[in-house]
Parts: sequence; structure tokens; C-alpha cells
Amino acid sequence: MDGEQFRAASRQMTDYIADYLTNIRERRVLPEVEPGYLRPLLPAQAPDTPDEWSDVMADIERVIMPGVTHWHSPHFHAYFPTGNSYPAILADMLSDAIGCIGFTWISSPACTELEVVMLDWLGQLLDLPSQFLAASGGKGGGVIQGTASEATLVAMLSAKTKMLKQVKKDKPYMADNAAAALVGYGSDQAHSSVERAGMMAGVKMRQVASDDNFAMRGPQLREAILKDKALGLIPFFVVGTMGATPACSFDNLREIGEVAQEFGLWCHVDAAYAGSAMVCEEFRYLMDGVELADSFNFNPHKWLLVNFDCSAMWIKDASEVVEAFNVDPLYLKHEQQGQVPDYRHWQIPLGRRFRSLKLWFVMRLYGKHGLQAHIRKQVDLAHQFETRVKKDPRFEIIAPVTLGLVCFRLKKRSNEVNETLLKNLNAGGVIHLVPAKIKDTYFLRFAVCSRLTEPQDVDEAWQEVLKQTDLLLQEI
Repeated sequence: MDGEQFRAASRQMTDYIADYLTNIRERRVLPEVEPGYLRPLLPAQAPDTPDEWSDVMADIERVIMPGVTHWHSPHFHAYFPTGNSYPAILADMLSDAIGCIGFTWISSPACTELEVVMLDWLGQLLDLPSQFLAASGGKGGGVIQGTASEATLVAMLSAKTKMLKQVKKDKPYMADNAAAALVGYGSDQAHSSVERAGMMAGVKMRQVASDDNFAMRGPQLREAILKDKALGLIPFFVVGTMGATPACSFDNLREIGEVAQEFGLWCHVDAAYAGSAMVCEEFRYLMDGVELADSFNFNPHKWLLVNFDCSAMWIKDASEVVEAFNVDPLYLKHEQQGQVPDYRHWQIPLGRRFRSLKLWFVMRLYGKHGLQAHIRKQVDLAHQFETRVKKDPRFEIIAPVTLGLVCFRLKKRSNEVNETLLKNLNAGGVIHLVPAKIKDTYFLRFAVCSRLTEPQDVDEAWQEVLKQTDLLLQEI
């Protein structure tokens, strides 16, 4: 494919993408295929001679689309949102065309420098404390990770390195066994990636029981730390969650941060979903105490119209991350080292894409007010669904509806009945939801996910819930 052929093919693909997103409501949100459906649709081997582009285009509908779960459908209400917008798509096209691997400044200066500035722009939109921003002239700064899971692991490994260095200095007799004694903490509502990070970092993790609002509080964290210290363990790390996956609950960041400072723990805030809402002033009370954290992360690729992957992480003292990840072979050295970040020292992989282009395009083409309008509209849509649930005495709301998630279930019905309701809803193919379970209570999660969702989509979703509920209760 030469340049002219690419022009023609890209126009065709652009039209296909625009048509796909414009008409996505017409597609069944959840595919009906069985495992292994795709292999019989393709030849056993790659072709010996080139296929025609027209044949490739034709196979998108024949091979790919039957097996796609349409995450950007207004009928998709599972998990949490995944970002999507035309500006971000365009930015990814440019990133792919430039094709740089921005592990050092010299490997593509614009890749590094735009990221530094964009993380400051984004941090300012969220009103993060100035210590997290490179523009403040301090030790802090931001970096784009692939996912919140990576950010948690990066923070945990940095905290581990910092604590082991401290133990070696203060208690050299413990240095040989210190790693095995390290213990970290997170709420019992924290994402499973926190536990997984502990496994990958080779440290113990404790789940701290949440309160009646599903929040981790300072007194419970302090109690867990004191118990572990009495056992000879070394507390070193805690994750505070903003917008936990099961019910979008919020840990008390101020209490957690104060306890972390009291015992010398690294405090990381995981705001993967909810962080996007902080562009709106009315939601910033939810991150009260964030100034006590050592690192903060959220995913613009969830709710801020930026395509996956783009997970924004800020660190108060970036040198503590660099120290944990710095391996500096001769072939990666350059004369400008130390003047600007070399982001390979801030992350797990070496290579990295030009992801800051997505932030640049989206923030410029939506502006602060456009991003705020997007968040506020989706929160309002969630409250519209909540209102419908509350009006039906057969249902109950499980957790406060703070952002774009509604947790509900059939009242005075068993977990099994609610599980059947969810199964029937997904089998119907009109909408797609996923469940959660807290303290042995099974419930359904309705998340407003697509930027295309409108009030009529919320109404259609509720009508489908009513339809499947009536059928189920008739059977019972």
C-alpha cells in the first residue's frame, strides 16, 4: 500500500468508523457467538500473496463485528466507561504515523515534553495540589501509564524500594529479611489490581474492612497497622480508593493520609473512574485530603473522552520512582539527561507510545467547559435511572448514587433471584450490565458509559429491566 492507496483506504475506513459510531444503537450490544467462532471464518494460514483492501474491509463485518461487545453503545451499562471521541481517534492516528518509542527525551523530544505539559494541564483541571505538577518547580510531576493497575504497581514498587533503603539505614540488622516483612493495605472494596500488585511486588497485602458506606477509614487502618507491627511486620504502603468498582464508594482520604504520615507509609490514591469527575468543582469534596498522598492516579481513558490507553499518574517526589526503576545502559544515555524526564524510569515497560497527543487534542477541542458538560450530563442520566428505581417498590438502591453508577436489586429477594434477573437481561441483548457483591449482598450495576447515551436510552434500559422483572416474577 503506497501513499495514494493509503489516502483512499483511510477515507473508506474513516467513513466506516463514523457510520459505526453513528449507527451503533442498531447493533446488539452483546454478541451471541460461542468460543472459537472466529477460526472457521479465516484461512488456516496467512496468504502467500497480498489480498485486496476491499476484501479486508468486507471481512470486518463478516469476521470481526459478530464477536464485538459494543462498549460505546448507549445500551452498554457494564463495568465503567471506556473513553472514546473523534479528537482522540485522530490523535491516535497521528501517534501511529509518527511511530516513535518515547523512552528517552532524545528518542523524540516532543513526545516527552508534550507529556510533561499535558499532565500539568490535566492536573490543573482537577485542581490537584501544586506539589504534583512539574510547573511548580518542585520534585513532582506526571506521567502517562497504560492502566491504573500499572500505576498502583509502580507506586508500590517505589514505596518498597524507599522502605527497604530506610530499613537498611536505620536497622541494618533487619536488612536481609526486611522484604519478606513488608505489608501493604487497601480497602476490602479496592480493585483486585491492588491485591495483584502485591503478588507481583512480592509483598503481603491486608484488606481493611470498610464501614457502612463501603469506605476505608483511618481508625480501622491504624488498628491493622498496629497489629502488624506487633507481629514484627513492616507496614510500608496504603491505597486509598476514589470510586471503588463494586459500588463507586470513596475512602476517607484525609484520615488515611494522616495515618500514613503517622507511620511513614507511602499513600497512593487510585481514582481510576472517579478522577475524571474532579474537572467539575462540585465533586472535588470527594478528594479531600489528596494533598497528603504521595501519588495519585486516574484514567482519562475511562470517562474523559480519551481512547484507551491513557492512565494519568502524578508523584510528589519523582526521584523516588526513578530510583526504583533506573537502569541506565550506555545505549540509552544522552547528553540532556537530568534536564527533562526520561519516562522509561517512571514505568514498568521501556517502550511507550505518543499518548499525550490524545490529551492535547481532547483538551483543546472540548475545553474545560466541554469536559465538565460531559461529566455532568452523565451524572444526571444516572440520577434519572435512580429515580425510576426508587419509584418501583420492588427494587432498592444499594449505595448512594454519587457519579454515574446506580447499584440496585430486587428488594427482599434472594441473591439467586437477582442473579437470574441479570442473566435474563444480558441474554435479552437489549442492554448489558454486570453485577457486584458486597458483604454477601448481590446486586446489579447500571453504569452510564457511552458518550452517546441520551435520556431515551436510560428509559429504554429501564423498560427492559421492567420487562425482564415481570417475566421473572411471573415464573417465580
